[in-house]
Amino acid sequence: MAQAQGKVEEITFFSESLQEDLTLMIYLPSTFSPLYKYTLLIAQDGRDYYTLGRTPRVLEELLSEANIEQTIFVGIPYKSVEDRRQKYHPEGAQRDQYVRFLAHELVPFLDERFPTLQMGKARALIGDSLGATVSLTAALTYPHTFGKVIMQSPYVDESVLEQVKQSEHVSLLDLYHIIGTEETAVSTTDGKVQDFLEPNRSLHTLMQEKNYSVFYEEFAGNHTWKYWQKDLKRALEMMLKN
Repeated sequence: MAQAQGKVEEITFFSESLQEDLTLMIYLPSTFSPLYKYTLLIAQDGRDYYTLGRTPRVLEELLSEANIEQTIFVGIPYKSVEDRRQKYHPEGAQRDQYVRFLAHELVPFLDERFPTLQMGKARALIGDSLGATVSLTAALTYPHTFGKVIMQSPYVDESVLEQVKQSEHVSLLDLYHIIGTEETAVSTTDGKVQDFLEPNRSLHTLMQEKNYSVFYEEFAGNHTWKYWQKDLKRALEMMLKN
């Protein structure tokens, strides 16, 4: 039997924080009704989560099995590799403005436009690599707004560890964190080769010490969508569970 398909709406949104237009790819599930209240799943690397992650298909499968909450999926694509770095990297020139856009502009817009649950634990951020990093940063900065984060192979440096260490709102967050055992020499967009595995292990150790609610796993694989896509169903089922 063919899987039901929802509706994708691609809109242009002007951000005051960033002073630029952003594209929003909004997926309403096949069962969408204004009579329901919806959880929000917001993805950095938004187009990748549509095309490489096949997120709408995974959501429809989980919804048909009644395994997850009714969910609206919002993908935010990046414009270029450099644009992505400026917005997602801890040292990116637009990182703070992007995080502000997520909390102060995007969430109010979605809450006004759709029947959302309007609670921190009903908003999940997801991203891979730098997209995972900025998702975690946003939740640590605005823990009352974003209560869940799915991190697939995040980039971790000292500033990320320091923010996790300094957070005083540990109980407000539920985290999902995976990293590949072969992610020891990752080619980054600035032309460097970096070890992602050990910094991620340090991040997990710190989260354990701070008593974060976190699912952590090391998978046998490298820093590619081949592994992140396979992981997506479990990640969404755990973090959006009904």
